[in-house]
Amino acid sequence: MRLLASKLSGKVIQNVNSTYAGGGVAEILSRMLPLFSQLGVDARWSVIKGNEEFFQVTKKIHNALHGRGGPLSPQEISLFKETSQKNIEEINLSGDILFIHDPQPIALVERKKEIGKKWIWRCHVDVSQPIEPVWNFLEPWVTQYDASVFSAPAFSRPLPIRQFLISPSIDPLSDKNRELPQEMIEDVLSKYGVPNDKPLIVQISRFDYLKDPVGVITAFKLVKRSIDCRLVLAGGTATDDPESNTVLAEVKEKAGNDPDIHILLIPPGSDLEINALQRAATVVLQKSLKEGFGLTVSEALWKAKPVVASAVGGIPLQVKNKSTGLLSHGIEGTAFAIRQILTNPEYAKWLGENGREHVRHNFLITRHLKEYLLLFISLDHSEDVIYLS
Repeated sequence: MRLLASKLSGKVIQNVNSTYAGGGVAEILSRMLPLFSQLGVDARWSVIKGNEEFFQVTKKIHNALHGRGGPLSPQEISLFKETSQKNIEEINLSGDILFIHDPQPIALVERKKEIGKKWIWRCHVDVSQPIEPVWNFLEPWVTQYDASVFSAPAFSRPLPIRQFLISPSIDPLSDKNRELPQEMIEDVLSKYGVPNDKPLIVQISRFDYLKDPVGVITAFKLVKRSIDCRLVLAGGTATDDPESNTVLAEVKEKAGNDPDIHILLIPPGSDLEINALQRAATVVLQKSLKEGFGLTVSEALWKAKPVVASAVGGIPLQVKNKSTGLLSHGIEGTAFAIRQILTNPEYAKWLGENGREHVRHNFLITRHLKEYLLLFISLDHSEDVIYLS
């Protein structure tokens, strides 16, 4: 990595996304920038601005890229363009390589003709089956970039620009993933009023329709008919996701007064608490309806926890069914997989151990960092093979 970093001496890498907190993109950048600095690479991070109405539109775009919802209205298109134009005029784009993350800041590439530089669009969502009018709206911006990056081969679309495939990662030394003493795990359970007296099923994700927290509760109730257990749904909200408060209210209504269902709203920066909840879990769920990559899956696998997750998006890259975890389909399938694990502790342990090794070899931040360095270097080379001396 130091050899690769030396090839970027004097260059500034400027990341741009929509929020400093909440969601996988902000989490990865917050862990990766210090590592770039240690390697002597000048990597920076800027965030666009927008009001709640703008982020409601970008949330609709996000869902549409996943194939859910409908096209944008003329008013929504106008609002997106107006806010984008303000960001184009106001944001300081000082990097030699502009690394733009996801749809929210995509229009910044309109500055390319004026300032030059190298431009990369990093798409963290699965755009293989989008709502076509929404993709058609974004595509003229996408094609202005020098390159695009997707998390998996199946996530991309035919484009006239270069495409790179780079999976996300976790930092095993972060507060969210490092080893914790048992006393700290018990303290966190006590803090949130979660008794540790029966098997614990845990899903960690922001409150989002695509994470299907209401479906998680339904699946849990099916499991509870035959196995006495508890459910923890824990997550937060993001500044660029105004929909999350509505989802949270629906989840609370669905949970009702069931004492075995714990709905936890965890503020940003609660990485130790999330770590402890995952380590306390008997089973970790990720019942997404659509998913970009789903970093919470790798986080749970790294902790050697048996995982039940939907076979969508990037999850099958992490969960190899019946080897590193169990892939599920629908509510009944999720309930069936949970029961398999709860009734077979040895099988659960074996899955967890396999899952940890799978993450060790494929989804740690050092691999991710190396591939980003190679990406930045490749922008100055058109050939397929680059010889480093």
